[in-house]
Formats: sequence, C-alpha cells, structure tokens
Amino acid sequence: MKQFFGKSQSGDLQEAVRGLTAPGLIMLMSSADRFEEHVAQLEALFPGVPSIGCIGMCYDNQVVEKGVGVVAYTEGVVAAAGVLEEVSVMPVKYIRRLEEDVRRVGAQSRDTICIDFCAANDACVLTTMNSVLGKQGISLVGGTGDGGKVSANGRVYNDAVAYALVKNQGGRVKAYKENIYAPLSGEDCRLIASKTDRARYIMGELNGKPAKQVYQDILHINESEITSQTFKNPFGKVSGDEMCIISIKDVEGNALSCYRQVNDSDVLILLELQDYKKIAEETVQNIRSDFSRISGVFSINCLFRYLLFTQNGDMQHYLDTMSGLGNHAGLIGYGEHFNNRFVNQSMTCVVFE
Repeated sequence: MKQFFGKSQSGDLQEAVRGLTAPGLIMLMSSADRFEEHVAQLEALFPGVPSIGCIGMCYDNQVVEKGVGVVAYTEGVVAAAGVLEEVSVMPVKYIRRLEEDVRRVGAQSRDTICIDFCAANDACVLTTMNSVLGKQGISLVGGTGDGGKVSANGRVYNDAVAYALVKNQGGRVKAYKENIYAPLSGEDCRLIASKTDRARYIMGELNGKPAKQVYQDILHINESEITSQTFKNPFGKVSGDEMCIISIKDVEGNALSCYRQVNDSDVLILLELQDYKKIAEETVQNIRSDFSRISGVFSINCLFRYLLFTQNGDMQHYLDTMSGLGNHAGLIGYGEHFNNRFVNQSMTCVVFE
C-alpha cells in the first residue's frame, strides 16, 4: 500500500488532492470555517470512496494551522468508513455498523487498523467500539476533533464518531503510543481523587484536600499558573501496564476541571516532563526495529504537545525526527485514542508495512 498526504495552507482542497489517484480511503482534516465545504468538495471529487474527516490542524514536515490536509491510502488497501451517532447518549445503538464493516473488509489483527475521529464522549465511545474490535484483536488509534463535528462518506455529523477500517494487503500494521512524562521525582505524588463530578470532568479533592491547593502546594505555584503548568506536570492514571495522561483544563473554585473523566477513588500520580527529544528518537528506533519496510505512518498529536513543542521552539525538530521514518502525516487533536483508552498530552500512531 501507499500513503498519500497533500496539504494547502490556504485551504484549497484541489491543491491538497493534486496527484491523488484511485484512493481506497481518504481522511480529511480541515479548518472550522470551511469544513462542510471541504467535505462536499471531497465527495464530489472522489464519489463513493470511503472517507472520514474532522476539524483540526494537520502536518507532515510542516504544520497546517488554518488550511486543509488530506491523507489517503492507495494500492493494496481494503477499507470501509462509517459512523456511530448519538455518542453522548447511546453509541452502542449503532454498533452493528462497525460489526458489518469489520466483516466486509475481512479485518484481522495482523493487517487491519481502526482510525477514528470523535466529536464527544470519547471514553464511552472507545469502550463501545472495543466491544467489537477487542474480540478480533484489532487495534485502534484516533483522536478528538474540534467543533463537535465529524464527517463520514461525504456527510457531516454532530455528536458522532467517524471511523475507518484499513486493511493493508501488503503487510502488517501496528499501533504505538508515546508518553513523555514520568512520576514526579522527590515527591510523594500518589493522590486519591474524591468529590468528583464525572459528567463535568471535575476533581474536587485530592487526598481529602482541595484539589487546586494540593496541586499548588506540591509544585509551589500560584493559581494563575495552573493551566499552563499542566504542560509540564499533568496527572497520570495507571491502567494496566499503561499510563493514561490527564490534563488540567481549568480551575473551578477549589476544584480542577480536566480533559478526561476522573472518578471517586481513582489513584492518580503527578507527573513531570521528560526529555521529549530523546523519547521521540526512541520511538523512531522502536518502530524501525519492528519494520524494515514502512509504507506510511499516521499519528495523532495532542494540542498540548503541539503548544509545548512550539513554545520551546522544538516542533520542527519533532516533525523532522518522525519524518525520518518516511511518509509521516497526522492530526493535532484534543484527546488521543489508543485501543480502548482515552488519553491526553500523548501521541498515538499507526505504522503500515
């Protein structure tokens, strides 16, 4: 198979798809003000081709902040795209669509990946999708788009998740997740959450004390610094052998609102930023050790990682490092998906042999 990436900084979709022929699947990443227009144009240009799309920035060796980007797969790919609707209420209502698409493409763990763009209720969506994908051992990577909208097969949806099943007829696929944080050194940072509001993603207390004050006291910062400090010191929740990152969104009185759901009695660990340049190089080395031939890499990077790397003047270095793998492109999302886990401040990706 082959991975195509085209972009237009000005938002010209015709420019972005120039040179694309006979795609088996198309993924669209567009600006909010032209998303519906781009979805309609893409369907007109490639009628009947499976497609998914979302609002968000994208990249290859450059970031497209306000334009449009297209990733497509050609030559030796079998794909299906679909949507689960009403995700804030009952995504399982539409699960047969995913079941049928899994059968249609002949999905197998060795050569098939599910890529999703989600508009809301990510944790519930992933649990629902995993009820089908997990049985087949099919990995999933994806992320949250902006604006509460996604597209599938030329139609725009609110309150939905768009998914694509991609079967690589030319070799294997494998999903990866990159974490650039580790437990804060020199501190007892095991924290028990309480007085949470699951619907609003709020932590009221940590270890029986106001969450805001605990965070400030450990890091010796002012309240005004909390939302920027999360770039360096997010929370982590251990899930099996994985660390799920939980970013702070805002201060709510004496509580903290987050980008991921926290429950009463959850055990959290305060984390600190590591040498992310070194970690990115290690990720590339790990992928190279697994694949001698790479057709393409599609990744989802958190918006907070993008802001952190940009503020430190390291975004181009990161893109250059990942481009060393070959054809690398991706989405800057508002939350990352890895199999059945919804995480923040992470990178997830799929590698095609």
